[in-house]
Amino acid sequence: MTEWITAPGLTDYREATAFMEARAAAIAEGRAGELVWLVEHPPLYTAGTSAKAADLLEARFPVHETGRGGQYTYHGPGQRVVYVMLDLNRRGRDVRAFVKALESWVIDALAEFNLKGEIRDGRVGVWIARPDKAPLFDGTMREDKIAAIGVKLRKWVSFHGIAINVEPDLSHYAGIVPCGISGHGVTSLVDMGLPVGMGDLDDALRRSFARNFPPLAG
Repeated sequence: MTEWITAPGLTDYREATAFMEARAAAIAEGRAGELVWLVEHPPLYTAGTSAKAADLLEARFPVHETGRGGQYTYHGPGQRVVYVMLDLNRRGRDVRAFVKALESWVIDALAEFNLKGEIRDGRVGVWIARPDKAPLFDGTMREDKIAAIGVKLRKWVSFHGIAINVEPDLSHYAGIVPCGISGHGVTSLVDMGLPVGMGDLDDALRRSFARNFPPLAG
């Protein structure tokens, strides 16, 4: 059975990365089981393997280069970061299917709050349509990102994962072009008018996990 741990307080990013790498190695070697680790970080920016220097507009917070996929993103208080250390050797060595399952997991959890999360071709993550906002210059509907996804695999064990905005300070995103996407914005559960706390989201994630990541046999 996949283990779940909720870290208290704010977790240092470098310590989190070191922990994930050690746990992923242990899983690959059969010394430990799968883990879903729920954390919050102090304000910081991370640069994925596709990050472009021009997308760091202002280094308001510490910037960490990381080996996960994706570009620049923000982590901070009020955002649930879900580090997912799963054994894809036993779940199928299919990166696309794994990312799709992560997206589906987030969408299922958001649906518990009657919020419709959607995915878009060419834009990793989960998005919320915003017909209440002025459309983009070309007339298309504006959309806000509510969850970012960036993963890394080593020996077919995953680490890093997803970040879902519950009630972060959305102004902190102004220092970067989030995930390299201009025009669209970012939102959170509370920004959408939902009185949802971190524990509420955690419960929803637990309930919807097995639908997207069935328990391993044996």
